[in-house]
Amino acid sequence: MKFADDLVAIDTHVHLSDEMALSYKRRRNAQMAKHFGRERNAVPVDEMAEIYRSRKMMAVLMNSIDRTATGDEPLPNDYIADVVSRHPDVFIGFGAVDPAEGKRAVDEVRRCKELGLAGIGELNPARQGFKPHDHRFEPLWGAASEESLIVLFHGGFAASGAGTPGGMGIKLRYSNPMYLDDVAATFPDLSIICAHPSWPWESEALAVAQHKANVYLDLSGWAPKYFSEEVVRHVNSRIPGKVLFGTDWPGLTVDRWIEEFDQLGIKPESRQKIMLDNAKRLFENA
Repeated sequence: MKFADDLVAIDTHVHLSDEMALSYKRRRNAQMAKHFGRERNAVPVDEMAEIYRSRKMMAVLMNSIDRTATGDEPLPNDYIADVVSRHPDVFIGFGAVDPAEGKRAVDEVRRCKELGLAGIGELNPARQGFKPHDHRFEPLWGAASEESLIVLFHGGFAASGAGTPGGMGIKLRYSNPMYLDDVAATFPDLSIICAHPSWPWESEALAVAQHKANVYLDLSGWAPKYFSEEVVRHVNSRIPGKVLFGTDWPGLTVDRWIEEFDQLGIKPESRQKIMLDNAKRLFENA
């Protein structure tokens, strides 16, 4: 992948929020709007592209699927690929698979490669109801590794189901980042991103990223002013080369995330790695 000479950052975790994307997630969006206390408004793809282009940034588009758990059909991966083809200077695309679908999921991983997508994600073990280290899913991670696709897993607390009776059946323990340690050990050529600071398992996420060269952390989904002292200390000193800038846009705006991040006292050399250099290295072969 070629990067513009004046590129200043790569937001490694964003979601489409146009009418097409919102139409596939109405039930979940309604629950999450109640949890966050605000509605998600539609933002046309071209407008979203300009948000990043005007800031000399790129954005990595996530997709999601939980068809087995909910029966809901996902936004097609073809749509993500089409959006990327319309704005290749701005967008990098990830496709979605449902691990519970077995061979169908493996075939979709390989099709995502054919579509020109760079990875698989956002996989959400809590919402999709699976443990990433379960041997049943090794063919899936093996296919992603063979196709040189990056795999991104949601880590920690899930906004989906939060505040509802029984949490809509979502089991948080499936999103413990320690499960990713097994996957990374079994598939050393597979690049893995653990998304979000991963509360309440921040220490586990930091340990896995420090121990496994093929595991990265993205800092999306949490406003930086709420990052724990432990997270700030590690990303600033121990593992700045393993951490990625991410907002979870439109949940958090780019400007708010950066403004708060710049109040944390991050060293300039660490900031450069987190905002751009680490992602360029990760996506250079995408």
